Amino acid sequence: MGRLIARRPVVRITPAGRRSRPDSIAVEEPLELRVDGKPLAVTMRTPGHDVELAHGFLHTEGVVGSVDDIRDARYCDSVDDEGRNTYNVLDIGLADGVPAPVTGVERNFYTTSSCGVCGKASLDAVRTKTRHSPAADDVTIRYDVLAGLPDALRERQQVFDRTGGLHAAGLFTPAGDLLVVREDVGRHNAVDKVVGWALLNGRIPARGLILVVSGRTSFELAQKAVMAGIPVLGAVSAPSSLAVDLADEAGLTLAGFIRNGAMNLYSRPERVNVESAEVRTTSGA
Repeated sequence: MGRLIARRPVVRITPAGRRSRPDSIAVEEPLELRVDGKPLAVTMRTPGHDVELAHGFLHTEGVVGSVDDIRDARYCDSVDDEGRNTYNVLDIGLADGVPAPVTGVERNFYTTSSCGVCGKASLDAVRTKTRHSPAADDVTIRYDVLAGLPDALRERQQVFDRTGGLHAAGLFTPAGDLLVVREDVGRHNAVDKVVGWALLNGRIPARGLILVVSGRTSFELAQKAVMAGIPVLGAVSAPSSLAVDLADEAGLTLAGFIRNGAMNLYSRPERVNVESAEVRTTSGA
């Protein structure tokens, strides 16, 4: 697993007593993202798939619209105390004619692994206009297929199996076929890596695809799905109120609490075909 996993000593306490042992933990390191040599963002991430992360981040922030907007990506000289390259500084060169991103009141481009929205100046600043609206996407997915996707995602979380400390995001077809899965200490980084993979592989806009995340759905994750043109976003936990508002506004199908064969559909429920399940419709009091 290389730089993905670190070993640290711990004291393990159980009803049977205590003992010292090494433990596997997820690596978290800063990545400084530069654009044409100018610092733009610092995010705490799990090393690996950094180029995808940068592509996805720049796309979901509206800086680039296609892979052709990026000329190159290269690691800059960033060395540790022993003179070894840390691979923690990545410079993205924009293609000729692509405007440089503007920082300032619209966005403070410092993010953390726990909260990618931190630093947004206002709600209006994060409602970036997507070039690939999912509203008109006519994709449908069987209820039973969607219900099984979190388990399919979990089966591919190799680093989580060792550490228990990573989020995951995966992109699926309506038939339930997994296209890509990425793990990271930051849930927004995991999604950016998936979107970056899609951008690099000609799958943006991601029409007809389903994004599944391992935790809750924040506003930013819903925004990233909308920016990539993803029509369906599913999660094993709860969405925030702003995530639901954005999904409803943008035409994104948002599913939450996908567990044990059940789920909540917060927007555009018609994309989920329930004929494969015994569904009873009830009205709340």
